[in-house]
Amino acid sequence: AKRGGRRAELHKMAAAGAEAAAEEEKRLPEGDPESGGDSDDEGDSDSSGDGEDEEKENEAEIQRLEEQLSINAFDYNCHLDLIKLLRQEGELVKLRRARQKMSELFPLTEEIWLDWLKDEIKMASEISEREKVYELFERAVKDYICPEIWLEYAQYSIGGIGQEGGIEKVRSIFERALTAVGLHVTKGTALWEAYREFENAILETAQPAPGSIPSPEQQQVLCSQLEKIHTLFRRQLGIPLLDMEASYAEYEEWSEEPIPETTIKNYKKALQQLEKCKPYEEALLGAETPKLAEYQAYIDFEMKAGDPARIQLIYERALAENCLVPDLWARYNQYLDRQLKVKELVLSAHDRAVRNCPWTVGLWIRYLLAMERHRVEHSIISEMFEKALNAGFIQATDYVEIWQAYLDYLRRRVDFTQDSSKELEELRSAFARAVEYLKQEVEERFSESGDPSCTIMQNWARVEARLCNNMQKARELWDNIMTKGNAKYANMWLEYYNLERAHGDTQHCRKALHRAVQCTSDYPEHVCEVLLTLERIEGTLEDWDAAVQKTENRLARVNEQRAKAAEKEAALAKQEEERAEQRKQARAEKKASKKAKKTRTGDKRKADEDDEGEWGQEEELPSKRHRGEGDGELPEEDMEVETGLLGRSEKPDGPAVPKEKASTSRKDIPKVFHDSSKDKVTVFVSNLSYTMAEPEAKLRELFGSCGEVVEIRAVFNNKGTFRGYCYVQFREEEAARQALALDRTAVEGRPMFVSPCVDKNKNPDFKVFRYSTTLEKHKLFISGLPFSCTKEELEEVCKAHGNVKDIRLVTNRAGKPKGLAYVEYENEAQASQAVLKMDGLTVKDHVIKVMISNPPLRKLPERPEPGRASLALAPRHIYGARGKGRTQLSMMPRALQRQSNPVAKAENGMVQNSPAASSDPPAEPKKMSNADFAKMLLKK
Repeated sequence: AKRGGRRAELHKMAAAGAEAAAEEEKRLPEGDPESGGDSDDEGDSDSSGDGEDEEKENEAEIQRLEEQLSINAFDYNCHLDLIKLLRQEGELVKLRRARQKMSELFPLTEEIWLDWLKDEIKMASEISEREKVYELFERAVKDYICPEIWLEYAQYSIGGIGQEGGIEKVRSIFERALTAVGLHVTKGTALWEAYREFENAILETAQPAPGSIPSPEQQQVLCSQLEKIHTLFRRQLGIPLLDMEASYAEYEEWSEEPIPETTIKNYKKALQQLEKCKPYEEALLGAETPKLAEYQAYIDFEMKAGDPARIQLIYERALAENCLVPDLWARYNQYLDRQLKVKELVLSAHDRAVRNCPWTVGLWIRYLLAMERHRVEHSIISEMFEKALNAGFIQATDYVEIWQAYLDYLRRRVDFTQDSSKELEELRSAFARAVEYLKQEVEERFSESGDPSCTIMQNWARVEARLCNNMQKARELWDNIMTKGNAKYANMWLEYYNLERAHGDTQHCRKALHRAVQCTSDYPEHVCEVLLTLERIEGTLEDWDAAVQKTENRLARVNEQRAKAAEKEAALAKQEEERAEQRKQARAEKKASKKAKKTRTGDKRKADEDDEGEWGQEEELPSKRHRGEGDGELPEEDMEVETGLLGRSEKPDGPAVPKEKASTSRKDIPKVFHDSSKDKVTVFVSNLSYTMAEPEAKLRELFGSCGEVVEIRAVFNNKGTFRGYCYVQFREEEAARQALALDRTAVEGRPMFVSPCVDKNKNPDFKVFRYSTTLEKHKLFISGLPFSCTKEELEEVCKAHGNVKDIRLVTNRAGKPKGLAYVEYENEAQASQAVLKMDGLTVKDHVIKVMISNPPLRKLPERPEPGRASLALAPRHIYGARGKGRTQLSMMPRALQRQSNPVAKAENGMVQNSPAASSDPPAEPKKMSNADFAKMLLKK
């Protein structure tokens, strides 16, 4: 009864499928302009007018896209847009042509193939048209291993079951599909079930009429068909697939006989294997694109297991989602070359690799090697090499590598036992073409040939000398190499000498070394030594005397040139030292003159004695560009003490106070000390406008959204002018973390910098630069942008080449654009494509440069030496009422200033015998060198 119910169900499914297939064959394609049909008269004249306008716009856009593709046929996104518009307009002939052109250049994705196949299936009614659909399916399954395309292929083939050999053809397609994707853990089950349903439908048609006795032939057919279904069940249960428990239960229900022990054993083994695979499948399910790390972990797991079919499948699954990652293709092709070595499989993978990543020279080289390894015809290999030359490599050296790979292939074809042959002439012609190609095509594009050492010509010379015994041609080539700027390098001459030594004669060896002695500029001593060694072994006395004389003269000239260079360098150093001494003396005289004008003298000045401090006793005011702005570092002047509202100009209620008294009164206002224990709930805000009115109120409103603000401590100078930075203290630590998200928010036209409040003297390794300073292959650096270019305009240009995650326009501290930008893509493949398409593009009459982001290393500030740490960490002194004037900048440490006093006390109270303790007046201190200065400082 159970079996009969199952048969009835399968029969209904098969009948429904056959009916649907018949209807599908009769149905005219949707959107066919020739299909006709009645149209409703619901639309009015306005709606029809809108439709005509939209149609005209689409036609204009189609024409524009076609023109763009005629200029750059490799514009992937342009192909997609054109196909989408043509499909929308129902332009079936143009649509088919557009898809055909794109498929010739790129492997198509699963979605593009399925749309194309469905459109063609709708139009295929005749047998000849069905054959074209079969050919299209064959092309589709070669691009990527996609279970959905294989399933669609198998189901479509069922529609031709009535033709001669139709059943066997369907079975053949199902078997190929199982070989390709039957091991797919998550999607393989659907294909196995579709195959079983097909065989069950065949079984249903083979059943005899009710009440009749089957003939022996019919009985044999029934048994054979039942065995086919049994075999399918057993094969499927031996493979780790999701939901295989349900398949096992279905087999138990369907089979009239007990399940064999062998099948049960294989089923349990597959279940154990499935449990091992589940973590990797779950990781893929939960990961975000591109899932490279998850796929690599899965590949490593399968590699340890060692099943070639499963390894191939997981590689194909990874490539279906990461088809533009060259490294993944390279690893896959390497595995196929070394392990499977199946010609059709290997060459197909290499072909798909170069079609997906044509800009990667390594993939082309591996393809040429694989074709040679599998004995592909020479004409096909040469044609593939020509395609590689037109692939658009991004470096000049890439062309050198592909030429060298092709020349190696041609050299291996030559039989050098013959004096001349067609292959040898082809090799020489290719060498000459390679040299000319690098000189003309590559140098014109990259402003360099990519082969400064002339490696291709060197290899050509080696082939002529060693394999063809043609030293005359080798010497001509080396003469050409030396004229290209290589004559000054000793290693080039020694390479030529070694070739002459091995395949030439002593006369030419001596001639080469004499020229080398004359021309070499980097290591002439080495070349001279080689020449003397040659003459010592093989030369006559005359040869030896000539060599000694030549080498001595050459080395004498070299030493003379080096002495002149050293003298010139010393003169420059002396001039610089004199200029420094003059500057130092001028500063000393200026300080002495200022000191003479002072009305009061003394070692120290008390804060309440006068408004001005003694020269050299206070630190200078910060310059206009405050240290610490934008990088989170606390300014040294305010590390321990903050002025808070000190010095703010406010109109008093009473009469005006004289300037001197007002300045003096500022000293009485208490300082606001920075509490380092609250750094975790405090952020440092900088790069604010000096003219900002009421910064506390402005920033309290801005940071109020992050959490409760306890205090805002704006920093002013002694004149009451806002210094452009402040400290914002929150109640909660979480609020301070949220406030960091406001970094670079525009405030009054300037980017506001928000960073953690960290004392960098105590945490010198604290990193405040939030952007990466290393190579980022998924991010582009764009220069040469017009200053008027906005983020939206740049995004419009960049999104045509991939999914843009973020764009950052670089500005200066005032918020003005610098013509630079960083563009982040989803993966490095999209970024590589964008470099190829955008570099040299014109944006608003500006030619932009585009490259992979690789910022130079940031220069870290030098840490003070241990002996000088006390000066760097010296406590801040309180300024006088008027602060420190411009004429009171201290350029010398206090320790040395005290030593310049005429009376200096030592530790025991006696004056030490030192230059500083002499009876000379202090205005004439002894001049010291930098070394004396450092020793004096370290002693203190």
